[in-house]
Amino acid sequence: MKKNRQKSSVGLSRRLHFPDDEKRIPWLSCLLDAYAIADTGVAIAIRDAEKKGKRRLACGKGCGNCCVHQRDIPVYPHELVGIYWYVSEKMTPPLRDTLKSLLSVHGIGPPCPFLIEGSCSIHPLRPIGCRQFNVFTSTCEPGEDPYYTRRDDVLVPIAGYTDRAFAAVLAFYHLDKDADVAKAVKLVRGQIMNLLEYDWKKLVNVMDEAEAGRTATAS
Repeated sequence: MKKNRQKSSVGLSRRLHFPDDEKRIPWLSCLLDAYAIADTGVAIAIRDAEKKGKRRLACGKGCGNCCVHQRDIPVYPHELVGIYWYVSEKMTPPLRDTLKSLLSVHGIGPPCPFLIEGSCSIHPLRPIGCRQFNVFTSTCEPGEDPYYTRRDDVLVPIAGYTDRAFAAVLAFYHLDKDADVAKAVKLVRGQIMNLLEYDWKKLVNVMDEAEAGRTATAS
């Protein structure tokens, strides 16, 4: 993966590339563009917050506290199809088998079923809500929602980047980019769901079908 260096001063984030899949799947490039835009906005917001408030980001690799206790993780239809694609086509065993077991028994509520051994198993295709949830000063305590306990430590995303990220996927919803973009983005935002309340057994069925297809192709 190559890092975009067009505006290195603002720390543009990496854009994932799956050339063969992007040729085959019309919406995939739009989704990857959207996540690159969102990640860039997050990087800039973190940089500005650290510089202005003289504080450091507490989130880091190996910390999955928010994935364990958060009860509301927003996800949108275009993100769901991205998760379905990544899990059923890109994830390999034994991680795929472990995830399938977790999804099979997941009920409503935390922890996030995609959290495996403290790490996000769908990290490249994680929802924008996960990308934007960042905390400063100290990591979340067990059971803590810092939005209520210390809101000033919670990153405030840059609205312009968030809107651009949603605008990037308008084609997925068959919405015209040349029309009223603000109105179209509002319609997309209205499709919000809670990842923890979704019936992930549907994904298990898709994983089984994909595995059966791979077995048939190999035989």
